[in-house]
Amino acid sequence: MKRAELRGLSLSISLLIAVSVLPALSQAAQPVKPEPAKFEKKKQEPLITSPSVGADGKVTFSVFAPHARVVTLSGDFGGPPTALQKDAEGVWLATVSLKPGLWGYSFSIDGQKQMDPGNAWNKPSRVASTSAVLVPATPPAAFEYQGAAEGTVHLHTYNPKALGYQRRLRVYTPAGYEKGNTRYPVLYLLHGHSDNEASWTQFGHAHVIADNLMAAKQAVPAIIVMTDGHAVPMDRNRSLENLEKFQVDVLEAVIPFVDSHYRTKANANDRAIVGLSMGGEQALTLGMTHPETFAWVGGMSAATRRSEVFSKALDMPDVLNKKLRLLWISIGKGDFLLEANHKFIEEITAKGIKHEYKETEGDHSWPVWRGYLIDILPRLFQKPAKLKA
Repeated sequence: MKRAELRGLSLSISLLIAVSVLPALSQAAQPVKPEPAKFEKKKQEPLITSPSVGADGKVTFSVFAPHARVVTLSGDFGGPPTALQKDAEGVWLATVSLKPGLWGYSFSIDGQKQMDPGNAWNKPSRVASTSAVLVPATPPAAFEYQGAAEGTVHLHTYNPKALGYQRRLRVYTPAGYEKGNTRYPVLYLLHGHSDNEASWTQFGHAHVIADNLMAAKQAVPAIIVMTDGHAVPMDRNRSLENLEKFQVDVLEAVIPFVDSHYRTKANANDRAIVGLSMGGEQALTLGMTHPETFAWVGGMSAATRRSEVFSKALDMPDVLNKKLRLLWISIGKGDFLLEANHKFIEEITAKGIKHEYKETEGDHSWPVWRGYLIDILPRLFQKPAKLKA
């Protein structure tokens, strides 16, 4: 057979093979239609608004946690944790009777503490875990809205050179401030460990307390400044460093900022500093070591365990007695800082430093501190102050 014929025969065979293979390739190239996925229908989460406050003081707390094994409720209303019960929808519920008050609370879900997801009101904190509920009093308590003329809470940022980063503070101005040219005394009000500059208004209701007491003429109208007490990142191992840098921040940045932006009476006799817990230590330290800056000083459940912090103040009793209009210290009988406060009171008494000291019912909690603000605010900027030795 000739070479040309062989080439033609080879080509024919190749074409025949290709034609026979094409249907198989075409069939193989067809996409396989997947079987529809089978999903288990998820149970719709119920819409929950929690808590629900009844007129009789009974409060129902609820949280959706269908896979939880144990859910409990705890709060600063005291007592052991309350166990919640799960219904058929996976909602855990508990109804408790609470006295009138503004209470903080949280859930523990299988050992994990958390805020109430059905409640938008919480306590500002660096480690947020507390929600809030108000059980109204009749008549309304001093920390509840009573229809008084309302002041204004201003939010500011400022840049302290000593710290090198931007910080925030809140400033309350009393009702009528915007309409006049009056100058006002100033209270620097400090929060506790892990909280921030929003805690005293959003959870402490300091502005509401001020509105009510000032409208009733029980307190001198004043500006209230609430700044962030953590001048360094929150770390108990850096607490002394924080105390030192916070003092610099207040003296070199915060006070000049407030005096330049508001109509203040910029002198010691019209300037007070009061704080709770960590803020109590800050207030006592700043006030007692700088009587040329603050004439009114108060500590609520103050951290007073480090006597070296107060050594400078303890060495100048005559100066303090001459310049301080009020040195006021209060703590609850159930507070874990009670013994340290006893020691501190013994020290300042031995030095002859004039002060007022009061123990009340309660522990280390916000219901106590709101009461203390109601107690001390009418004492500030009065003339003359009534001191007890």
